[in-house]
Amino acid sequence: MDTLLGLTIGIGLSAACGFRLIVPFVVMSISALSGHLTLAPDMAWIGTYPALIAFGIATVLEILIYFIPWVDDVMAALSIPVSIVAGTIITAAFVPDMSPFLRWTLAAIAGGTVAGTTETLTTGLRFASTATTAGLGNGLLSVGELLSSTLLSLLALLVPVISLLLVLFFLTWSIQKGVGVLGMLKRRRRPSSSFDPPPPDVV
Repeated sequence: MDTLLGLTIGIGLSAACGFRLIVPFVVMSISALSGHLTLAPDMAWIGTYPALIAFGIATVLEILIYFIPWVDDVMAALSIPVSIVAGTIITAAFVPDMSPFLRWTLAAIAGGTVAGTTETLTTGLRFASTATTAGLGNGLLSVGELLSSTLLSLLALLVPVISLLLVLFFLTWSIQKGVGVLGMLKRRRRPSSSFDPPPPDVV
């Protein structure tokens, strides 16, 4: 597999980990077992039936946990470092034709960073939902995250360029929104200038 194409696929699947940690592994496992995906030799275990069963069970448990208010916030926070590892592993599975040091370094920078950033942003959205709806709106958010992870995983394998563009759009939009919210909070905390003493007269 071409390195650039492998990176593109890996980044798309890594971003999907930021929405749901295990779903991309399920999609990879099914694709490998059906013969539509070739993994690096040391990652071939992903395309086995025991791995698929384990991924399936983990996915069901993950989905159920994210529907429990407040518990889902804890799960989301704990998933940030795990998603970095998952994104690194996924990306490494698609860039086998290089030295081990370069391969894992590139996988950590590309896949790990994207997965961790996406997970951090979705966790921030979940905390905001908990704060504004007392956790009642988290169920709808969980459904959206599950659908996003599944769709992005499929797009990463079928049309990698489109998945990459969607990842870049989501990250850019989320960062802009985050900066806007921080700016709004900063303005609200700024003391009113109506009580400031008048400036001295200029002679």
